[in-house]
Amino acid sequence: MRALVYRETGLVLDNHYPQPELVNGEALIRVLLAGICNTDLEITRGYLDFHGVLGHEFVGIVEAVHEGSGASPPTYLVGKRVVGEINAACHRSDCVYCQQNMPTHCPNRTTLGIVNRDGAFAEYLTLPVANLHLVPENVSDEEAVFVEPLAANFEMLEQVHVRPTDSVIVLGDGKMGQLAAQVLSLAGCEVMMIGKHPEKLALVEQRGVTACLLDDVEHLLKKAGRRVDMVVECTGAAQGLELALQLTRPRGTVILKSTVADKSALHLAPIVIDEIRVQGSRCGPFAPALRALSQRTIDVRPLISARYTLDEGLDAYKYAGQKGVLKVLVRVAEKQPALAKA
Repeated sequence: MRALVYRETGLVLDNHYPQPELVNGEALIRVLLAGICNTDLEITRGYLDFHGVLGHEFVGIVEAVHEGSGASPPTYLVGKRVVGEINAACHRSDCVYCQQNMPTHCPNRTTLGIVNRDGAFAEYLTLPVANLHLVPENVSDEEAVFVEPLAANFEMLEQVHVRPTDSVIVLGDGKMGQLAAQVLSLAGCEVMMIGKHPEKLALVEQRGVTACLLDDVEHLLKKAGRRVDMVVECTGAAQGLELALQLTRPRGTVILKSTVADKSALHLAPIVIDEIRVQGSRCGPFAPALRALSQRTIDVRPLISARYTLDEGLDAYKYAGQKGVLKVLVRVAEKQPALAKA
């Protein structure tokens, strides 16, 4: 099969990459569309030392399901359009994390396109059946690709109680920041965004979010009269946490959404002195993300910067790595394979 593969020598398009083998409890999925995430770009810069097929944001069609001898496979999935949670946990009885309902932290897990499992920039991928979610008919492929990063932002509402009276700053106007601002707006709180790109800030202003250029941060805080209750760090820069701490009030909360390859040398005293809670936040629930897209309470379509085919995958990555670019999509296949003429 064709696949976009990251190797020690760099990113290559392999036209003869082995198709993944179907194992017990998993489904074989024909990938329709995949999105390039900042994590994918960071992997090519050395993050997590992963080599293999990249990509974890996808929508596809289930081709086959394997449930082992004597089991009844969930055949209702075959032919259906799905998205998938990216962490495949071991679910063993001796795994403390799985038994405590923390499968995303299972030490034996594989993670699609990130840790020990080939990803979505290929014609086929495999995932456990339990990870799959059906896509509503009124959600397009291009919208469905956003389910995984959108779910990651709904995770914030699972981790932290966001009150309607809270003031929140989203730091960073990129892909993750845009989704974070929309999700937080659903909580009814005051949402502000700080970024470097007027055209990106204009997108959130259309959603009722107060936008501010990075150079005008002091003016924003002066206008507000105080530091804010919560800052969501989405800059993808190593120095982002330092700025987030400066913006957060004493006993406020900083949520970290960025995954970066660079290391940060941070002065920790402000966290102790101001008693600030720092919350890491990663993968999240798919159900509310799918519901928000289906009900049109969140609009991801303006976040699409470009569309490529898998054969143009190298160009897609090059473009996605440019400053100012939001989501780049890679079309792998159409919904229905072309039928041969009689």
